[in-house]
Amino acid sequence: MADIQFEITKELGVLSESAKGWRKEVNLVSWNGGMPKYDIRDWAPGHEKMGKGVTLSEEEAGKLAKILAGLAEE
Repeated sequence: MADIQFEITKELGVLSESAKGWRKEVNLVSWNGGMPKYDIRDWAPGHEKMGKGVTLSEEEAGKLAKILAGLAEE
């Protein structure tokens, strides 16, 4: 399998942290030199390892924000 290149271009926030120090983060990440996308996943301390996650375009992130805002109104 080819190496995956990534660069966290902006750290947006931490959703949670495990007892082992892994943190579920929301970041803007450039994958393989592409345009940065919104990314939600678990990261080891120092960002040397990552867990599975989800990557969203700006449009998808906007739709998710509207959905979550709707939950707060219920």
